[in-house]
Amino acid sequence: MRGAWMRQTLLTNNVANADTPGYRREDVNFQATLRNAMAGGEESLSQVQFQPEVQPGEAGPNGNGVNIDQESAQLSENGLDYQAMTQVLGARNGILRSAMGVG
Repeated sequence: MRGAWMRQTLLTNNVANADTPGYRREDVNFQATLRNAMAGGEESLSQVQFQPEVQPGEAGPNGNGVNIDQESAQLSENGLDYQAMTQVLGARNGILRSAMGVG
């Protein structure tokens, strides 16, 4: 969920800077970061560090690489991903509470 939250922040920064000359869009690939952490088995998933990455892209006339339509679509997609993760976490907590006889 931390990775999705960070991605949402970066995507909103991209939208906010859509008209900033020379701005280079940023994103985070939290799926690949988690996949690498799980494959390596060296660190706890709760300690995985997500890093923003400057994304290559075609710059517009002002040197800005932000496509507002693309950013809006990615914001929507990321929001749905975050909502799904929240629901899964809630269901998991419900199962644990039921198993413990709480509530």
